Amino acid sequence: MKETHDETSSAPRAASPAPPHSASLSFSQTSRHPHATTLSNTPPAVSAPVSQFLGTPDRPVTVPASGARTPIRSRNLTPKFFTPLASPLRKALHLTKLDPHDAWLPITQSRNGNAYYAAFHTLCSGIGIQALILPFAFTFLGWIWGIISLILAFIWQLYTLYLLVNLHESIETGVRYSRYMQLANAAFGERLGNTLAKVQIMYLSQGTCIALIIIGGSTSKLFMQIVCRDSSCKAETLTTTEWYLVFTCGAILLSQLPNLNSIAGVSMVGAFTAVGYCTLIWVVSVAKGKVSNVSYDTIKATSEISSVFNIFNALGIVGFAFRGHNLILEIQATMPSSEKHPSRIPMWKGVKASYIVIAMCLFPLAISGFWAYGNLIPTNGMLVALLMFHATDLAKSMQGLVSLLVIINSITSFQIYGMPIFDEMESMFVIRFKKPCPWWLRVIMRALFGFISFFFAVAFPFMGAVAGLVGGIALPVTLAYPCFMWLRVKKPKPYSLSWCLNWGLGVLGMVLSLMVVIGGLYTVFSTGIKVQFFKPQLM
Repeated sequence: MKETHDETSSAPRAASPAPPHSASLSFSQTSRHPHATTLSNTPPAVSAPVSQFLGTPDRPVTVPASGARTPIRSRNLTPKFFTPLASPLRKALHLTKLDPHDAWLPITQSRNGNAYYAAFHTLCSGIGIQALILPFAFTFLGWIWGIISLILAFIWQLYTLYLLVNLHESIETGVRYSRYMQLANAAFGERLGNTLAKVQIMYLSQGTCIALIIIGGSTSKLFMQIVCRDSSCKAETLTTTEWYLVFTCGAILLSQLPNLNSIAGVSMVGAFTAVGYCTLIWVVSVAKGKVSNVSYDTIKATSEISSVFNIFNALGIVGFAFRGHNLILEIQATMPSSEKHPSRIPMWKGVKASYIVIAMCLFPLAISGFWAYGNLIPTNGMLVALLMFHATDLAKSMQGLVSLLVIINSITSFQIYGMPIFDEMESMFVIRFKKPCPWWLRVIMRALFGFISFFFAVAFPFMGAVAGLVGGIALPVTLAYPCFMWLRVKKPKPYSLSWCLNWGLGVLGMVLSLMVVIGGLYTVFSTGIKVQFFKPQLM
């Protein structure tokens, strides 16, 4: 009888109305909350782990049917599939527009990254073969302006990296922008965002992969020539085009790793090899001393206008040395995030660590390279200069080691730069068919991308000679767009320091990009770049 009495006496209390300001009552009673219909109209649950939504829940959530009168009795009044970044109900309601397909896409499939993964990814994407061309930019800028432009570019791009890391997640809405294009569309609108950024983002990913095939394939042939120089093996068995194909097949095989987090080990290898060959090249160059007849005078142009455009082309080379901004949001998307532990904290730690290493590689490489070779350095940069001027007095093992590190770095960098393309290709299938992309289709898609990149590498093998032009096209993604996106999303007070700084840097970045593109085009036409379609040559 006592148990019966307890049950009957507790029933009125369960049915009694909650206080007027109860969050649980406003969440469960659709008639009392103006936005409650949003919850009742949410799409049905998909077979995806709930951790892909911004929080990391430890148990599923049961939402009462529309019109239910029984308030939810729970210690945590916020549904677990909503991110803790927006725990108040008025913020959490915005998250009903999240795309549940993120759980099936390569970039956001796994969210268990950390600061170490971020450092490896950032280092692998932020330093590469383009850094070896930096001393060539000094031949137009000279010692003083070359160093000044390198320092300013480093500080500028590090500031825009800071903006992107802090724009990744919005405290006001709880939304995470897991891709550069998502942030651009949120800041500028879908039409303007696609117009401004989509072509450049795809161009950076696809163009970098094509350049990596050219560099990796030609260096592979060079490596075989070094190894077979004094032996009976035949180094000329494969043509340069066939070496491109060998490199592409290796890159395709490695690209079958399913998501961005799964290639953290690959990025670690790429980071170590990049640091390795950059350090070896500048240390050996300094140890061997200056080459004969070295000169530090800037290259004289035939006219005043040519001199100006050569300077802009050199600035494009400096800008192109700092790449990877189009991947920062994607790397940060692999991390878990909560209100107490937002992803921007470990991400910024990883970025700072990686860019300390990048600075320790790029600055000595540029300065010592120009010191050792002066204006005799070839347009293809330090690797070619090292093998050109020290082919006889440098040990074959050292030459082979440097070439091997370049090959390994190229094939590992291919993976992280190809990931946005893989994500875009798989998203088309996921959105259309509302299910994950099967493994066999993923293999076909990534192989198709690899062979298309191989075709363009064979068709346009002179892409490495237009580094300044490529840097100018990609410059807004690195230096300008983050400033404008900060203004649109954060809306700083007009004429405040943040408002003036970002407007100034954004406008300057766009003007500089335009001038660099013009300078790159002028240099290409005036210097007579050897445009040989379908005739790949060694670097």
